[in-house]
Amino acid sequence: MIGIKLLKRLKYYIRRDKKVKMKILLVNKFHYLKGGSEKYYFELAKLLKEHGHQVAFFSMQDEKNITTGDKEYFVEKIDLNTGSKLKALDVIFSKTNYEKMKEALEDFKPDIVHINNFQRQLSASIIKAIKEKNISIVFTAHDVQAICPAITMMDNNKNICEKCIHGKYLNCIKKKCNKDSTLKSVIGAIEGYYYRINKIYTKKIDYIITPSEFYKIKLIEDGISGDKIEAIHNFVELSKYDLKTLDEGYALYFGRLSKEKGILNLINAFSKMDRGALYIAGEGPEKETIEKIIKENNMQDRVKLLGFLNSDEMKEYIRKCKFVVVPSIWYENCPYSVMETLAIGKPVIGADIGGIPELVRNNECGLIYDYDNTTELYEKMKRMFEDKELTEKFGKNAKKLAINLYGKELYYKKIFNIYEKLVKGDK
Repeated sequence: MIGIKLLKRLKYYIRRDKKVKMKILLVNKFHYLKGGSEKYYFELAKLLKEHGHQVAFFSMQDEKNITTGDKEYFVEKIDLNTGSKLKALDVIFSKTNYEKMKEALEDFKPDIVHINNFQRQLSASIIKAIKEKNISIVFTAHDVQAICPAITMMDNNKNICEKCIHGKYLNCIKKKCNKDSTLKSVIGAIEGYYYRINKIYTKKIDYIITPSEFYKIKLIEDGISGDKIEAIHNFVELSKYDLKTLDEGYALYFGRLSKEKGILNLINAFSKMDRGALYIAGEGPEKETIEKIIKENNMQDRVKLLGFLNSDEMKEYIRKCKFVVVPSIWYENCPYSVMETLAIGKPVIGADIGGIPELVRNNECGLIYDYDNTTELYEKMKRMFEDKELTEKFGKNAKKLAINLYGKELYYKKIFNIYEKLVKGDK
């Protein structure tokens, strides 16, 4: 172990003397903009390149993949919905992906491998390949799959569940937490046991970044040493959100229309309102239920379903809203929806769950409420609709907060400090 550290330090000083920047291999199972992990994956690559580093990507083949102009290494696409037994085994350990990662490492020769969402489709096989090369691994935990085989720490009834902490994965099988499927829950549990037995998170991964303090606490509760975890909130390109704001009087929700996002709580709370309007952007499985509630409560003139919006369209609705609501009922990490809203300078009403209250400072840039309490949510919305001075004050504070805490340069300093210590062998 001492020999490896000395070798790392020697390589670091050789590179520093030659003024050579780092080479970082970024890993994520999807190579297109699917969610927050993918947004971070591409934005981090851009940030690193701005600072002179060389990046490459390792991901799955897909017709939706984005061409970056950098080196890209792809493994065969795995569709977890096909039910293929062969693919189910690959979820635990893929020999093909192991070989593909070895080829990528030999070709690109990275100083650091920074992994994002990799479980299942890419599998732990890529970790084995990286460690055989004695290359340090940084892992950004965008979810709690390290603890929960169903990823969300919710049971099949969409209630918060922590029964699988400390590797008690039989609970996932008993409750069919993974998409109400016994087979998928069994596979998830086996995968969890494999990761735990092989100490993937505790030993093989060198350093873990959690985008919220809440996730850091959960990982520590599950047995990962706090010394190897650092909570760093995500970053946004502030210049893209420096927009002139208006107040057209509507509350705004944007995101997936699914139960865990709390969208049904929001609709039910708003149905009690005698003023204001609610705009809802996004698609998802609860859309028909939402439409039914709107019709039953005669809210067709006050609730507007916007459907899917692209990034520029979304910014327009945010800058013109009165406030944004983030009503999640699951352990959110560090929602970009909140950070982008703050960066534009609009207040947020957020559920007191997961990492949301870390971003939405109560009575400073918005209001926090008990996450499953629709009466309290109604009261917070009522207050915001009625008090224009309050929303303007929160909006100004939100902008200042985003500028001070969530800019890309501050994030770069923190992430580069981690990379540098790992490359030198100090971590």
